[in-house]
Amino acid sequence: MTTRSTSDAWVGCPRPNPASRLRLFCFPYAGGGASVYSAWWRELPAHTELCAIKLPGREARLGEPPFERLTPLVQALATALDGWLAKPFAFFGHSLGALVSFELARELRRRGAPLPRHLFVSARRAPHLPIVAPLHGLPDDEFLAWLRRMGGTPEEVLREPDLLALFLPVLRADVAVNEAEPFVPGRPLDCPMSAFGGADDERASPAEMEAWREHTRGPFRTEVFPGGHFFLRTARAPLLRSISAVLDDMARDLPA
Repeated sequence: MTTRSTSDAWVGCPRPNPASRLRLFCFPYAGGGASVYSAWWRELPAHTELCAIKLPGREARLGEPPFERLTPLVQALATALDGWLAKPFAFFGHSLGALVSFELARELRRRGAPLPRHLFVSARRAPHLPIVAPLHGLPDDEFLAWLRRMGGTPEEVLREPDLLALFLPVLRADVAVNEAEPFVPGRPLDCPMSAFGGADDERASPAEMEAWREHTRGPFRTEVFPGGHFFLRTARAPLLRSISAVLDDMARDLPA
C-alpha cells in the first residue's frame, strides 16, 4: 500500500476535514495546478473534503519532470491515491483533468479498487471523439497564439521570457497527455456522470460534451454554462452550486 507521506505529494487538501463524509478529488486543466481549486472548499457542502490533485512539473512539484503520456500518469495516480479512497468520493476534472479522471476511474476498476460515486467531466470532448486539430506539436508562435485565443494563461506569463521558459514545456507535456494516446474502448462505467460545458467553448461544444453519455451505465446529465473554455472561472458560482447539489444527494444516500 502507498504510504500517506508519498501520496501527499499528489494530493492537497486546502482545508482538511477529518469529519467529512465524502471527498471530492479535483484534477487540473493543462498547465494548471492544485491552486486552481484552493478556494472551492468555501462553496462546497461541509460534509465534503476538497482534495486537489498536484501534478509534477508545477507549483510545489516544479522541479519534477511532467508526464508526457496519459497511461503512465494514470497508473501513477492510481497508486498514489491508494490511501485516500476509504471514504466515498467523487472526481471532478476540467479539460485535461476530465480525461485524466475518467481514465483513472477505469484504471481503478481494473485494479479492483474503490470507484468514484460520481464523475464530473468539464470542458473536454468525449474521449472517443477524434482530436480534430492536435496542438502539442505546433511551432511555438502558433502554440502561443492558441494560448492567447483560449484566454486561460495570464498575459504577463506569455510576455515574460523567463516565465514562459518554465511554463511552456509543462503545458506542451500536458497537451501531449491529452492528445497523443489513442482512445482504447472499454465497457462503460457504472457511476453517474455529469458533463459540464461552456456555451462558447471551441474545444468542447455542448454536443461533444453530450457524447460522454455512452461512457456510463449510470444516470447522465449535461449542463451548459455561459462562457468559453474557462467557464469554471467566469461561471464558478453556478458550477459549484450544481456540483454541491449532487454531493448533497450523495451524502443523503450514505448510511447514517
